[in-house]
Amino acid sequence: MTTRQYILFAIPALIWGSTWYAIKFQLGVVDPLLSVAYRFILAGLLLITFCLATGKRMRFNVREHLLMALLGLSLFGINYWFVYQAETKLTSGVVAVIFSLIIFFNIFFNAILLKGKIKTDVVIAAILGISGTALLFYNELDSFHIEKENVIVLLFCLGGLISASLGNILSAYKQRKSIPVLQANGFGMLYGGLAMFMLVLLLQKPISFEGSVSYTSSLVYLSVFGSIIAFSTYLKLLGEIGPDRVVYIALITPAIALIISTVFEGYSWNISAFLGIVLLFSGNVLALRFKSKKQAVVRNTAATPSISKLNKI
Repeated sequence: MTTRQYILFAIPALIWGSTWYAIKFQLGVVDPLLSVAYRFILAGLLLITFCLATGKRMRFNVREHLLMALLGLSLFGINYWFVYQAETKLTSGVVAVIFSLIIFFNIFFNAILLKGKIKTDVVIAAILGISGTALLFYNELDSFHIEKENVIVLLFCLGGLISASLGNILSAYKQRKSIPVLQANGFGMLYGGLAMFMLVLLLQKPISFEGSVSYTSSLVYLSVFGSIIAFSTYLKLLGEIGPDRVVYIALITPAIALIISTVFEGYSWNISAFLGIVLLFSGNVLALRFKSKKQAVVRNTAATPSISKLNKI
């Protein structure tokens, strides 16, 4: 990858590593589904306002709006509702391990829906990464018990995984159709947030808002940094290197989350956690050390004279 692409990789990884901690301030008074709605309605309005202020193209046809609505529902709606719901019952470590399986969903859906190739290095990197995540949260997994309530939450996690993975594939598809990332994210977040708010009304959940500094500040942080900035860089990179490789950001974020937890929550490191970090970074290095076809074509074109130029020599 290029230096620019490594930067695009680092930005969402660092931000999402911190959102695991910020989400905790969203849980409690306000229903998780309503918090998701608040987060993405705010993010969508802010991003659309930014696009309008900077003169970006904002006129799209019905089909393009439908694609953006599907993106919003899958990536900025159902996915996050299920994550918030899971975190009310399970530890963040168990949720992180389960969601690390999104790598295999992305590899599968990329192959089936976008006709992408299943690459050996990507699969090996996925196994390394998921093993590292499991070691990282070994103690939490060890204390996890299969009970009826936990099984229901695990099904929520599975639904969130499928939703998030399909959202990744949709983003790759719409970029192939030349729908800009920022505008698509703006409308997608607004559509996803509004859909979640409609679901709040349909399920007759209480409409409330917590005016505390911790809730409002975490809401703004999650909307601006965790949604607008992180998703804009993540989905831009997804369009460049593919959904099967970019999803390794989802593996590195729990490691960053634990570093933050060490500072703010007194997390104590052990040998399994250190081994997990080693496997995580090994998987990421293996997954990201490649030259894209586009880069190869550009280099070959630059190095090799065209036929018309040869004819002039």
